Amino acid sequence: MNLEYFIAKRLITAKDYKSSISAPIIKIAISAIAIGMIMMIVSVATGIGLQQKIREKVSAFNGHIIISNFDNNQSEVTLVPISKKQDFYPKFNAVPAVSHIQAIASKAGIIRTETAFEGIILKGVGSDYKWDNIKEYLVSGKLPDFSKGINQEVMISQFLANRLNLKVGDSFNTFFIKESQGQLPNIRRFKITGIFNSGFQQFDATYIIGDIRHIQRINKWTSDQVGAFEVFVNDFANIKNIGNQVYQRTPSTLDTKTIIEKYSYIFEWLKLFDFNIIIILVVMILVATINMVVALLVLILERTQMIGILKALGSNNWSIRKIFLYNAFYLIIRGLFWGNLIGISLLLIQQYFGVIKLNPENYYVNQAPVDFNLVYILLLNLLTVTVCFLVLLIPSYIITKISPVKAIRFE
Repeated sequence: MNLEYFIAKRLITAKDYKSSISAPIIKIAISAIAIGMIMMIVSVATGIGLQQKIREKVSAFNGHIIISNFDNNQSEVTLVPISKKQDFYPKFNAVPAVSHIQAIASKAGIIRTETAFEGIILKGVGSDYKWDNIKEYLVSGKLPDFSKGINQEVMISQFLANRLNLKVGDSFNTFFIKESQGQLPNIRRFKITGIFNSGFQQFDATYIIGDIRHIQRINKWTSDQVGAFEVFVNDFANIKNIGNQVYQRTPSTLDTKTIIEKYSYIFEWLKLFDFNIIIILVVMILVATINMVVALLVLILERTQMIGILKALGSNNWSIRKIFLYNAFYLIIRGLFWGNLIGISLLLIQQYFGVIKLNPENYYVNQAPVDFNLVYILLLNLLTVTVCFLVLLIPSYIITKISPVKAIRFE
């Protein structure tokens, strides 16, 4: 058997491919596997990265679960207050998966400057607000401090700051309409301490973040009354189940809604990425497999005489098939090597330099995010090798039909 493999390796080597008739086919097969791996790595990394980034942005500014009053108000503005004296606040101990809960309120108003005006919603937050989620999107200035007395500090989006020609340190008047008709609006003067850019156009074009005590005073609420509660969870993948647990452990007068329910159109759109990724994987593996099958068939036909010699020496069909399968495996590994090298390089370039930009109005992010996960890359490689190797067993079966006498005479 050692003599047979010595002869086979002498007749089938990588160097021989360069001068053989099958050389162009071999190069195409290796290139197809490399390109397919590049496409799969990039599509999976960017698809999952985009899903995670959008999910993080939506939850950063809204929480994972919103607890509010049961009412017919479909707007973002709080009309009916909720008491902070709840069993689940300030610690939601009844649901271990809840990591944080914070009280918020919102009020519609109009920012008026010397040159422009914009309708906005003031999102009032307090000392319990989780600023860690917002730090990432701070482009200038600093975060406001609401841990002490009431103050005029606010955060405004870069979108609104550009439209109103405002910058960090500027002050502006905001007019809040009272619910009772005929009354003059409340005027509050705020000072910009920070400017953020979430890339989430729906939020950036509408919200400013300020002290919740302003809204409590305007609405004539007590210090224990708020508009809603935002809940953060540890495991977003299990948010539906956690949302049901939160709902069961809140009073019947309150409603709970996950961000998947609140922004269903965004998350339904994100689900399409899973379908697109699957289609790309199937197509790329199919193309790579077809090219490898063609390459293997060409190798078998080109080495028909060698197959006849090996059979004449006493080799069985399976041992000869293994010779060609091992060589096909070598070609697959070469293609995967270049595919991984180029694919991972592209991901690192995008991750650190953000070469590919996206329109935030359509994609909610400024650049294509990347989820660089070695586990996904390893699984893609194993999937490609396994599928290609299993499919190549079929064309290698042709070897069993080759007659030694006819093969040795084959020209």
